[in-house]
Amino acid sequence: MVKEASEKIQEKRNSRLRAFELLISVPSVLLIAVLFARDSTADVELILWTVTIAAVEILPVPAWRGLQVSVGFPLMMVLAFSYPPASAAAAAFVGASDPREFRREVSLLRALFNRSQVGLSVLAASAVFHALADLDVSPTAVLMPTALLASVVDYAVNSGIVTIGFALKTGLSPQRAIRELRVGRLSEFLVSYLGLAFFGLFLAKLYISVGFWAVPIFVIPSLLARQMFFRSKALEEAHEELKAREELLRALSNRLAEERQDERMQIAAFLHDDLAQHLFRLSIQLDVAQRHLSGGRLEEAEQTLREIKETKNRTSDRIRALIRDLHRSPLGRAGLADAIHGFVAETARDADVEFRTDIDEIELPPPIALLLYHIAREGVMNALKHAQARTVDISVKQVGDEVELVLRDDGVGFDPEAPPPEGHYGLTMMRERAAVAGGTIRVDSAPGKGTTITVRMPTSWLSQGPQEGSAPAPPRPAGEVAAGASPGTAPAPQDQPAGPVPA
Repeated sequence: MVKEASEKIQEKRNSRLRAFELLISVPSVLLIAVLFARDSTADVELILWTVTIAAVEILPVPAWRGLQVSVGFPLMMVLAFSYPPASAAAAAFVGASDPREFRREVSLLRALFNRSQVGLSVLAASAVFHALADLDVSPTAVLMPTALLASVVDYAVNSGIVTIGFALKTGLSPQRAIRELRVGRLSEFLVSYLGLAFFGLFLAKLYISVGFWAVPIFVIPSLLARQMFFRSKALEEAHEELKAREELLRALSNRLAEERQDERMQIAAFLHDDLAQHLFRLSIQLDVAQRHLSGGRLEEAEQTLREIKETKNRTSDRIRALIRDLHRSPLGRAGLADAIHGFVAETARDADVEFRTDIDEIELPPPIALLLYHIAREGVMNALKHAQARTVDISVKQVGDEVELVLRDDGVGFDPEAPPPEGHYGLTMMRERAAVAGGTIRVDSAPGKGTTITVRMPTSWLSQGPQEGSAPAPPRPAGEVAAGASPGTAPAPQDQPAGPVPA
């Protein structure tokens, strides 16, 4: 029921987003086409500008949560400052290319929407600039604030359209949506955006002086900026990965210390409540036997000696059980597979349950292996105590950079959404152990349908170090932010609108 309701809500959001994309795309295309036909002509240099922007826009930079950053914003500003609004908007609309369009990863409507918000942004920026300044005759004191204002208008139009689309898609408020789409701190974001506007003004003045042969001067700095941005993002991601590793190791260390303390408490309780009682009983029985022998009561002494032997055997059994528990609890050199097999073999002796195992030999960091072992052990004990299962399946597999543990039984099942009965903390402890390693746990069960518990834990964070060329593995976000082809944006994925980002 919950899943169906969630799907209906998402489908309603998708319908609203498609309607909004139509509302933006169709009027924008008609407006740009009418203005271009009335006020502009397509000269050779404008066509070359369009091709240049298209080539640059094909090289976006992966930035954040699926977002891609375009390096074409300064070139878009050159168009806005150098050409009439209609010509600039038309060139921006056509030049706002997206590699995913060629791979058919975005729909026609999404492609038109991405290009439309680019064209509208440049149209508005160019109209503001040409209404207040003239690139040929206005002094620098006028051109700079005008260029600044034009870039603000470009950003306002672009971010406004994208924010509404993103809010419709995700159900977030517009304020939350704009925070999600912004990369970095607001001050840094605006400084970089406005700084690139001034760079665009410089390029426009150079274009007026030198002509279209100055294009390499535009393109080469943009490509260099792309590489610099790419490297800075790589360093930032590496820093975040190191922080995540440090936090994970600290949490694992604390958890392992807790596990060790729990084991010590269990041993202390056993020695005090069980073994000490047996030894105390032995001492009493020895005193009784001694009195019987001193009094010549041989039959009573013989009976007491038999009781001493019984107590001794029970004490030996309890000590062996403790040694066995201590031997199988830490993984030692045997590894996770042997530890689980040993636990299953030991448990199967006293349980009328069939165990089936499919456990791959996987090299795991010791903390991850130990947590998985305890989760598997707790899951099996829960199945034996509460599920009335006849069969228990245990599997451990490598799935990409994660290890997957699946526990499945054919028991009575339960409602995972219901609160656990009083005193039942097994599932809660399993969730805590999975969470402390940055993992996930999913429980699929229903009354009379058995139970399947799936645990996944990342392993790459605790390896010796990232392999060369490998990407860091941050925690999975709740949703991906998409991008669109605009000044400061790149084209969006199939399911989300674009986001404004300068480069």
